Amino acid sequence: MLTFLGFAMIATFLVLIMMKKMSPIAALVLIPALFCVFAGKGAHLGDYVIEGVGKLAPTAAMLMFAIVYFGLMIDVGLFDPIVRGILRFCKADPVRVVVGTAVLAAIVSLDGDGSTTFMITVSAMYPLYKRLGLSLVVMTGVAATANGVMNTLPWGGPTARAATALKLDAADIFVPMIPALAVGLLFVFALAYVLGLRERRRVGVLALPGQKTPEDVDDVEGDLVGATAGSADQSVPAASAASAGSAGSAAAGAPAKPSPAAPSLSASAPAGGRDDAPEDGFQGLDPHRPTLRPRLYWFNAGLTVALLAAMIMELLPIPVLFLLGAALALTVNFPHMPDQKARIAAHADNVLNVAGMVFAAAVFTGVLTGTGMVKHMADWLVGAIPEGMGPHMALVTGLLSLPLTYFMSNDGFYFGVLPVLAEAGAAHGVSPLEIARASLVGQALHMSSPLVPAVYVLVGMAKVEFGDHTRFTVRWAALTSLVVLAAGMLFGII
Repeated sequence: MLTFLGFAMIATFLVLIMMKKMSPIAALVLIPALFCVFAGKGAHLGDYVIEGVGKLAPTAAMLMFAIVYFGLMIDVGLFDPIVRGILRFCKADPVRVVVGTAVLAAIVSLDGDGSTTFMITVSAMYPLYKRLGLSLVVMTGVAATANGVMNTLPWGGPTARAATALKLDAADIFVPMIPALAVGLLFVFALAYVLGLRERRRVGVLALPGQKTPEDVDDVEGDLVGATAGSADQSVPAASAASAGSAGSAAAGAPAKPSPAAPSLSASAPAGGRDDAPEDGFQGLDPHRPTLRPRLYWFNAGLTVALLAAMIMELLPIPVLFLLGAALALTVNFPHMPDQKARIAAHADNVLNVAGMVFAAAVFTGVLTGTGMVKHMADWLVGAIPEGMGPHMALVTGLLSLPLTYFMSNDGFYFGVLPVLAEAGAAHGVSPLEIARASLVGQALHMSSPLVPAVYVLVGMAKVEFGDHTRFTVRWAALTSLVVLAAGMLFGII
């Protein structure tokens, strides 16, 4: 009964948000509450929610202060050189823009934190996507998938969990997996290239304002100032013919092939005739914004490197590190109280949205765990494995990692399900190391799970509906995971 209710609850949640019948926050709260009553445990709902909130509170705190910290670093110009380099590479070619998104997300993912990756990637690429009229779900999908592959780094979480659960060395799990993960990352870049070609066919190759030749890109950042959101749907899939560009701007460059979806690229007034601010309140990285602190650049760079190093070395809990880092960065860069209040207020919207989503997800995970649905679902799946598949438990584990890490937290999968799979494999002579490596392949899909707090940072900053992101990304992320699994088997790693 609990097995059926668990799958039904997850399916109901996904269907409602993908059909946009409910907002993610409402669905994360109301659906599990309803199914908790169906399971006959409504009287314990409060206990389940409090327990779930308690487990996710550190994550919410980490995300809150991480958003403030990296928001401040974006304000003061720490990432402007990265943005400049990416924009010079991208020019106004949709293919380069999408590939650049994948490359940037992969590079920033080296810090092991998905929220950081998404904040930097979206801040850098969002203005360019808007000005070129590219589909924003392409940006979120590519960034999430690239980060998912890189999430297998030993300090990213899953590898450490697998090593702890099976009492193995993390290096013994991760190092042999590097060739397979490299193939997965190359596949993400190839996927980005293909999606970029689709976007190029839709909008054409355009020229940004003031860009006389394709090589004349020195002023691209300045041209992105005041990028307008326009009135079109921001989350249209890549194959859609609807324009996501500004509806009222004058064209500054014609597409290579005439297309009704070609967006306007003028730096003039946004749609609707207003010339004071973009419609969605978003502005590009203005190279002359008053919050820049060029004299403190190396202080901010050193502080960020020290913060990331402390995270990797686990000197303090991550929420504490970001709390201290945000307080120090705010005090040094903006010593005057009104400026500090202004900076906090500037990022309050993202903080509230993400923190609210995390605490709403606590209801979902609390009910799943507290009622025993997760355990019954896992036991049912393991029990459904045919006896003849015993010698192929590594392959089975890899395949199961896709749905299980999507519908469950990493903690639930690695500490609850993986030991059972490892025992079943050991009975048929399959090494626990192979089982552990196979368990990592589902991470590309996991990073778009509704149970991953970082994904709400991604869709929130990109102003994309979670349902649109899910509908577009799941197939590509699942395919990426299967490519990693196939590469692992081909190389004899799994």
